[in-house]
Amino acid sequence: MRMRWTFLSLAASLLLAPTPAAAQAAAPATAAPESVSPAALAADPRVVQALSLLTAWVDSEQAYRRLPGVSMAVVHDQQLLWSRGFGTAHVETKAPATPSTMYSICSISKLFTSVAVMQQRDAGRLRLDDPVARHLPWFSIGGMPEGAEPVTIFGVLTHSSGLPREADFPYWTGPGYPFPTEEKVRERVPRQEMLYRPETYFQYSNLGLTLAGEVAAAAAGKPYAELIRTGILDPLGMKDTQTEHLDRYRGGRLATGYTAVRRDGTREKMPPYEVRGIAPAAGFTSTVEDLGRFASWQFRLLSTQKTEILDADTLREMQRVQFMDPDWKASRGLGFQTWRSGEKTFVGHGGDCPGYQSHLLLQIREKLATVFMTNTNGIGAQRYSQTAYDVVGPAVKKALEEPKGAKAHVAAFARYAGRYDSSISGEAHVFPWDDGLAVLLLPSEKPQETLLKLKPAGEHRFRRVRDDGEPGEEIRFEVDASGAVTRLWRFSNSMERVPPAPR
Repeated sequence: MRMRWTFLSLAASLLLAPTPAAAQAAAPATAAPESVSPAALAADPRVVQALSLLTAWVDSEQAYRRLPGVSMAVVHDQQLLWSRGFGTAHVETKAPATPSTMYSICSISKLFTSVAVMQQRDAGRLRLDDPVARHLPWFSIGGMPEGAEPVTIFGVLTHSSGLPREADFPYWTGPGYPFPTEEKVRERVPRQEMLYRPETYFQYSNLGLTLAGEVAAAAAGKPYAELIRTGILDPLGMKDTQTEHLDRYRGGRLATGYTAVRRDGTREKMPPYEVRGIAPAAGFTSTVEDLGRFASWQFRLLSTQKTEILDADTLREMQRVQFMDPDWKASRGLGFQTWRSGEKTFVGHGGDCPGYQSHLLLQIREKLATVFMTNTNGIGAQRYSQTAYDVVGPAVKKALEEPKGAKAHVAAFARYAGRYDSSISGEAHVFPWDDGLAVLLLPSEKPQETLLKLKPAGEHRFRRVRDDGEPGEEIRFEVDASGAVTRLWRFSNSMERVPPAPR
């Protein structure tokens, strides 16, 4: 029985240097203890405080890095655990970015194209070792090494085909961003040349995944957009995901894109464009909520073992490492990126195209996914989804493994929560943590490592807890005659409390 998608609001809203194990089948997702309900997980103080930390950090990143807008989400299994918008979807109108704001997701489009190809494989309409030309009779390309095997479907899905990175058009060049039509791509490919011998080296290729989309459509006998809509998006309830930048959403739900920051600190508005024939590789628009649904489908499929869109074993096949570059610096599944962070393996994909960057991260064993989208360029999108996991993942794990092990937040300490500012030392965000407080000094590259944890030490007084558990310096809060908290004192210097911004 399909588990329903659960939306919960929270008080906190305020792989791969690969190892041998990574090359094996993706491990089955572990089931959460039945005693922990979605509501209980969302309300667990450890999860609440982790999401408070994430919210404060992303809010500061949007401000300090002058990102126009950001939308993010955290998903656990079938539950949208947290989602927020920061900044603006349209700078000119100051329309706020929200979890339902649409962005171009760029190369995350490749995951949907790859799923469509594997659907046709499972239906017996193609094989992964089929030459691309078997399904696209017009396909030919120059520079094929003598005696080399042909370009195969496996090769394009793993970016090991030897094809050049792009179709031969300057579509990443502004201001026009002239993405070609399908017909133009077909006309130009025979005049291009192979970069490498097939299945020898990793070479990321938008041309390859564009061909994969055409292969899937040809095998199904349907136009690409119809194949994706009827075969994937509609069954998963992804009503806010489109295979192209549609004019009816511009200036409204589709965030306006902006350039990378210039030397003078400004960003310029990107002109509108359509991705046309490159849509299977980079054309989709979506929301963090819809990509959360896409992630939940994967957790559900791997857990239930029932066929839904794909066979569970097919999805595992896609998420395993299928090709390793000889230098061991790049490895790919079938459509999926695979990487290691610490001792854990992750799958997903990033996206980067004019005016937008995005990243989808999934930790399959823990059934945890994070989604990041922004309407600008020049940042590392994966850093945000990975940090979101690093902040929230351990809290979710503890809440599931030790549901009765949380320390309740002290209600009286909520009065100290908020943002404090200093013209010299920057800002600090204070919020409840365990049975005390925490102070996040901002800006911060790694918020989970720069967090100061405080224990009560008297009226309006706390002591920092060192990593070894011993008490550190005192942090004192100053209150006025009305009892309102006005300052934070540390090392004999103060930080002024900042009134909360209206929402």
